[in-house]
Amino acid sequence: MSQQKAGQTVLVWDIPTRMFHWLLVVCFVMAWLSYEDNRYLDVHTFAGYTFFGLLLFRVVWGVFGTHYARFKEFAYGWSDVFGYIKGLFGEDMRHYIGHNPAGAWAIFSLIGFGLVLTVSGLFVLGGEEQHGPLAGIITFRQSTPFREAHEFAAYTLLLLVVIHFVGVITESLFHRENLIGAMFRGTKQADTESTSVRPHRLIAATLFTVVVAYVIAAFGGYLTETQENPYLPFKGKELPMSDTWNEACGECHLAFHPTLLPARSWELMLEQQEDHFDDDLFLEDDTIDELLIYAKANSADLEQTEAAWRMNSNIPANETPLRISEVSYWKRKHEEIDDEIWKRNEIKSKANCGACHLDAKQGTFEDADMRIPGEAPEFDAIEWLKSVLGGDEK
Repeated sequence: MSQQKAGQTVLVWDIPTRMFHWLLVVCFVMAWLSYEDNRYLDVHTFAGYTFFGLLLFRVVWGVFGTHYARFKEFAYGWSDVFGYIKGLFGEDMRHYIGHNPAGAWAIFSLIGFGLVLTVSGLFVLGGEEQHGPLAGIITFRQSTPFREAHEFAAYTLLLLVVIHFVGVITESLFHRENLIGAMFRGTKQADTESTSVRPHRLIAATLFTVVVAYVIAAFGGYLTETQENPYLPFKGKELPMSDTWNEACGECHLAFHPTLLPARSWELMLEQQEDHFDDDLFLEDDTIDELLIYAKANSADLEQTEAAWRMNSNIPANETPLRISEVSYWKRKHEEIDDEIWKRNEIKSKANCGACHLDAKQGTFEDADMRIPGEAPEFDAIEWLKSVLGGDEK
């Protein structure tokens, strides 16, 4: 490290620290923009994993990193924070080259709640979606408190981000110093004799390479998919299949997997096979027995998939729906779909689940494996990425 004279430009924030900061901002924004629409669960999950990885890097860098990035260099007490804030509005206004006491507390809070957010998110992913490293450790129903913790941490973190941003703007105005610009370029004007830190370009390049590699691993499937073989961001558990079930049900419509309705619904449906929605199925007794065994062994009551769990949770015990579209959960999930969309040639019917759900035949109905035909966002990031990488020339 080189010694600087008073009043000279000093490199305060090394490249890894700056890269961590702005990548964290990108991931946070990406997660917020994708959390309401389950079609983008893969984007939300990508942002969450990257966010978690960045936080772990920052913890390590806070111990072994450069001078101003180390936690011990800005581990201020409450008296320091109070004195700093009080000084902003008085004559004893102190200027810090690195993190000031208020900013330091914001950093520790952001990292702390960020870890709570991502760890609880892993439990939600493992419980509600049965994906990720914690899949199978908790059940669908046991994931509820983790979802509540995840949402609480998210809103708390959002509040902390706002407070942090206001604090940065406030300090920039009081000290007439562009702190946002400093986090981009890494340098500050030192009032006293200070020391520049090493930029650590190799570590920064490694961090960047890891993130880019993860982007390719997470979304590369979109570049190689075809209409006949679409990319499925999430692949659910392999459910038991029955050729007899697929043949008997698939003659007229999609052979809905029995995980979508409780056993009592399938029993009643098979009992009334002569009047199956105004049609006679003409099934033999031995075929009905085989279908009934298969349906009971894989009904929504067993909650083998998220779709089964949510459908079963929304069907009162005293009700026996015969249509999947009669279940309140199905109605809630599809209530924002305009009538015009249902009339599209690619869909035509609410029973045509396979038109939107790419894994409908498998019966898994994973959130991110759903795309509405003929519906494209104003900015299609996937098509843009294909054009940049030449993926649309295949």
